[in-house]
Amino acid sequence: MTSAKKKTPSKPAEPTTKPSTATERRTAKGVVVKDPPWGPDELKHFEARLMEERRRAMKQLGQWDESMRSTIQNADGDLSSYSFHMADQGTDAMEREKAFLFASKEGRYLWHIDQALRRLYKQPDIFGICEVSGERIEYDRLDALPHARLSFKAKIQEEGAGEHE
Repeated sequence: MTSAKKKTPSKPAEPTTKPSTATERRTAKGVVVKDPPWGPDELKHFEARLMEERRRAMKQLGQWDESMRSTIQNADGDLSSYSFHMADQGTDAMEREKAFLFASKEGRYLWHIDQALRRLYKQPDIFGICEVSGERIEYDRLDALPHARLSFKAKIQEEGAGEHE
């Protein structure tokens, strides 16, 4: 066998319209950030809003925890673990399930708030930037939903994507 060197044709370097730099900011989805970051005053405002929402969610979770611990039987002094009527048992079960579902929803909301705080503290230069478009999320949207990751336009597109299929 003879070994022949394979020659690979060298490609000429293609011109790029925008040189990639190490300081180029990108969103979590890899989209190049187009807008400048929010200023320190706005970031402090968003941090305060996130902390306010976090306190509210923690308080609500604490209230649901208390309501789950104190059952109707404990509240009216009945030490029996059995209801006297099947309808009472159904009502008790429904109330416990409803409280659990509300607490689960609030827990997910708290997780989103904590994620937003992590983004704010770790990468303040891309906090409030839409992960899809790379543009700033509208101030009013961030003020209302400080944990938002998408601009209003991107969120509409995300939610509307399933309607047209």
